[in-house]
Formats: sequence, C-alpha cells, structure tokens
Amino acid sequence: MDGKNRHPPPVVVQSSSNDTTKQFFRHSSAKRVNTDATIAKALKAQYPDLQLVIAPAIGVDLLGYASAGHATLTSIEQAEGELPSSLVWKIYQAPSRRLDGSPGRLAQDVLFAKYLYRWRGTDFILFLVDGRDGDSSYPTVRNNYILTTDTAKADALVVAAGQWGNELHDQSAELYQSIRKASWDAVILDEGMKKALIADHQSFFDSRDTYDRLRVPWKRGLIYHGPPGNGKTISIKAMMHTLYSRRDPVPALYVRSFSSFGGPEYGISQIFLKARQFAPCYLIFEDLDSLVTDSVRSYFLNETDGLRSNDGTFIVGSTNHLDRLDPGISKRPSRFDRKYYFPDPDLDQRVAYCQFWQRKLADNKEIEFPDKLCRAIADITDGFSFAYIQEAFVAALIAIARDSGGFAGWEVTGAEGIEEGWVAVDAPENDDDLDGLVLWIEIKKQVAILREGMEEKEG
Repeated sequence: MDGKNRHPPPVVVQSSSNDTTKQFFRHSSAKRVNTDATIAKALKAQYPDLQLVIAPAIGVDLLGYASAGHATLTSIEQAEGELPSSLVWKIYQAPSRRLDGSPGRLAQDVLFAKYLYRWRGTDFILFLVDGRDGDSSYPTVRNNYILTTDTAKADALVVAAGQWGNELHDQSAELYQSIRKASWDAVILDEGMKKALIADHQSFFDSRDTYDRLRVPWKRGLIYHGPPGNGKTISIKAMMHTLYSRRDPVPALYVRSFSSFGGPEYGISQIFLKARQFAPCYLIFEDLDSLVTDSVRSYFLNETDGLRSNDGTFIVGSTNHLDRLDPGISKRPSRFDRKYYFPDPDLDQRVAYCQFWQRKLADNKEIEFPDKLCRAIADITDGFSFAYIQEAFVAALIAIARDSGGFAGWEVTGAEGIEEGWVAVDAPENDDDLDGLVLWIEIKKQVAILREGMEEKEG
C-alpha cells in the first residue's frame, strides 16, 4: 500500500507518567524561570514519540472552537491521590439583559488543563497552560501545547481554529435579532430613493470585475443624513439583512463606539484592519459626527483614503448633523461618494406609516382603525418624524390600556410595532364618526403633547 494512504498511528495517552504535571506544580511553587521552556521540555520528555506544536491561545482558541461544535475534547484525569488534573476557575457571568429572566451562567478560566482533542478523525493531546509570572493579566502568556504524530494535521488545526476565531461573528444577540427582523417592507421611503439605495449596494458587490477592468479602486462610501427618527438606522439594518442573504453573504461590521476596540486611534486602525481582512465587507459607522472628533479625524481620514487599500469595502456613515462633519469627510467624493437625505416624511409617507400600524393592529378587533383614520392622523402630524409618530401611537395605546382597566394582556413594543393581546375597548356605535374612535381621541391628545414639546425645544 502506498505510504501516502496509510492512516497515522493512533495517539496513546500516557496516564502512568505524570512528569509534566509534577514539573508544572514544582515550577509554579518555586523560583520562576520560563514557563514555556519548562513545559515544552517536560512534554518532550514525557512524550518522546510525539511531535510538539505550540500555538498562543490568544489567537487560536481551541476550546472555543470545540465548544462551537467543530471538534471534541475530553479532560484527561489523573489517578486518584496524585496532583490535580487541572486548575480551572469557575467564573460567574451576569446576563446581558435582566429582562430576559436568565440567571446568568458559569464560564471557565483555565490555568492548567490537559485534554484528548479530536478534530476531523485525528486525535491530539492538548495541554492548555497559563504561564504568567505572578497575578498580572498582562501580557497574556497562555499557550496551546499540541502533541501529535502528524504535525501537518496539527498545523491545519491551528489554521482552522485561527480562521474561526477571526470571523465576524454576530456582534451582539440584540443586534442580530433586530437585523433578522429588518425588512425593506417596513422601511417607508420615497420609492425612487429606496430602489436607488438597494441598487447602489447590490451593484457594488456584483461589480468587482468592472472595477478591475476600469482600474479604479473597488470601494465605495455613502452618508445617510437628515433629522433623527426618519429611517436611517432601519435602512442600514435592512441592507445588512439583504447583503447577508446573498448567495455569497457579505459580512458587516457595525461600529457605534471606538472604545470597545481599545481606544479611538487604535480602535480606528483595528476596525479598518478587520474590514480589509474580511473584504468584501459592509462597514457601518453610526452617528459619524460623534465618532470622528477633532482628536481622531486625521486617523480616520488616513484609513479611509490613505496609502492602504480598502478594496471590497463599502462604508456607510449615518449622521443627524451633516454640518458637524469635517469637509474632508462630507465633501470629498473619494471617501464618501454620495449622500442620501432622509427628511421628515411628507403626507403620503405619513399615511403609509399609519397604514403600517393599521396592519399591525388588524388582528385586534377591539381596536377600531378604519382607513380614513390613517389620513386623519397623517394630517395632524405634519412636521413629525417617523419616530414622533410612533411615539404618538405607543403613548395613545398605552393610555387606552390604562383607561380600560390595566395593562394585563397588553404588549407594546418599540420600533418593531405592536403585538397581539389587547384588552377589549368598546367600539363606537357610529363608524362614520372619527370623534367616536377611542384611538383617534387619544392620538390627538398625544400629538398635541408632542407638538408642544417640539415647539419648546425649538424655542
């Protein structure tokens, strides 16, 4: 049989010899030298017939890779009466949202552990060792020590786990859920503008060969601007959903703050490094005027249009205050090529938004919402943003619930609209009389309150 087709000999787990464990504990309780060298030497002595591959855990999370279902691992236990098999701290992690009712969960912080690790039909012995001197958490010196009969397969495992760790995983469960729900059907814009937005994005990601043929950089930037509450964010989320649903999904990097990336200057460089790494990529900066301050403007400008290539990167920045942006951002096409204005809705768009709410309440027969009420509400909300009209609906429905004997069975959500389960409200006897509609009466009250607040703010 050809040697290339022979299966590698099985890995033999030695449980009788504990030299490595003894070395670790002896080393950890005596004068420190170099943990990496000490562990490597002990492993070679304990497993002379196996090859040793060492990979820093900070870039190759083998435990996380296995927990995601890509490999399996089993702890290797010591014989009774000997030194502990591992040192693993139990850490309590609080729930991200108390409203979810979750009690939180336990996580593990590994100082020293050894496992039998199986990946794609091959067994490895894995030691995970934290080699810090003292209790400082910097620098991180946590290494994977992989013992194998086939270093090529161990190298392939390191590459696969490293690639997995660097993927743009969902940035938050809440954001992921909101993107899943986002649909262009719920985005009320001028139809011409909506079609232009979608075409602008889709054509970019379909046109790499065209850009190459024309010898121009394959990158594009847009600015969404206009008063708050008129569809900029929901349009971005709907586009993220659209791009991720393509045959070749486009990953998105959604940036709300630079602080989570290690500080403004470093954060900017890391964001663009990540975008280049995963290009073609959709890169979003929310509230661009607040993110790009005077102190970091030059860093941002250099990353967007400096010496480094941003091929395959589609950048969108949103702002409520275009006038606050540096002219180098708002007026130079090579960085942001086009601006889309999201104004307060006109009469037809306000009617369409009321019809959106009408559909959400269609199954709630206790709420009377005839077609003509959509036009009536649109007439009295001139100058309102979509967010203000939404607030009028939410406040009115809550008031109806309160006046009807409490909130039991009522559920009012925010931007996603209204759900089922309303308490009964007496319908008017005369369907032709708007003044007999409870929803109309409450909407008028809330619109008056909101308009008064708007006038005070303007004053």
